[in-house]
Amino acid sequence: MRNTTLNNSLMGKTTQVAADRAYDQTKTVLPAEVAQGVYMQHAPSLAALKLMHLMIGTAGGRMADDVRHEFRLSAIKKIDGMDNHTRKSIVPLFQELAAAVLTVDDPVKMTTTIGGLMDGARIDYRHEVSGDVMVTWYFGRTFREMAAESNHWAILDRQAVFHLGSKYSVLLFQHIASLQNLKHVTSKRFTVPDLRAMFGMSDGKFSRFADLNKHIIKPVIAEINSDITRLHLTVTYHKVGRTVAEVEISWEVKEDLTKVKDEQDRPKVGRKARRDGTTETPVTVFPAFGSVKDTQPWDRIARDNAPRIDGRHVPDLRVLADTFRKWCGEKSIPLDTASIEKTFTTWCKSYSAR
Repeated sequence: MRNTTLNNSLMGKTTQVAADRAYDQTKTVLPAEVAQGVYMQHAPSLAALKLMHLMIGTAGGRMADDVRHEFRLSAIKKIDGMDNHTRKSIVPLFQELAAAVLTVDDPVKMTTTIGGLMDGARIDYRHEVSGDVMVTWYFGRTFREMAAESNHWAILDRQAVFHLGSKYSVLLFQHIASLQNLKHVTSKRFTVPDLRAMFGMSDGKFSRFADLNKHIIKPVIAEINSDITRLHLTVTYHKVGRTVAEVEISWEVKEDLTKVKDEQDRPKVGRKARRDGTTETPVTVFPAFGSVKDTQPWDRIARDNAPRIDGRHVPDLRVLADTFRKWCGEKSIPLDTASIEKTFTTWCKSYSAR
């Protein structure tokens, strides 16, 4: 891992900055060690990453304290850009976050620390019927020590994170945001292995750079450059012979941020089409939450293609829809992608309620 030298004027405790900004519910102060995704193995899905940002933002200046943090599930449902989570949908997200591994390398102390993001979570659903589900958690010791010692942070527009449609976009956005305010630093070169590590990509996935560039880098850059975030990124490829050895990403803050706020306030439906300039074409979007029963064309596709239970009964369409959304999140497939109907149809054919 490469180390970034910080300008002395930026030195200061991350937790103190988070405490000082506790009044601002639109921003999340994220330790750079988390923002720079090369430190995270088993990178969570998009939905789990958004939950992580919400947890850190909720903890604020207490993120390094060995205390219990909490929020109510009903509070998540009020946040624009977050899914309308239920107890069943949020449990697997906490499982993903529990599996995430943080590796913190300190070249000065010559130590490498490996540990977890969180130490445990509990979902109290005794009053679930009334919609009052309490979620509590403890951050892991490694994360708390890292946050306590952190002198570098990223102040992220929380709504930008909640509106991004790919986990790879979130990982790159938070990484660049952690570098953005460094004096005289306006770009960073990544080796191809650096990029793969930051994206948390397993060996063999998009092993050819041409595939990585087509399916990950270019779509991520396009989404971050859209009106969802304040940043505009430019990519330069550096070759050794005919092989791309490094990818340089430079950044600048957009001059007119009114468009960003306007886009964040607009419905997610059709966002990809607006970004691509194809809004004249009707956009079919898979519902972000709830059942697909009596919702077309999804109800018809599910009934026509999902295997029947015992050869007769249609599977639970709410469970089927939740499972498909989770699968899309794991595969970083936006619910408004142009081929979502075809994807859902193919997926339904292999669906098993068991």
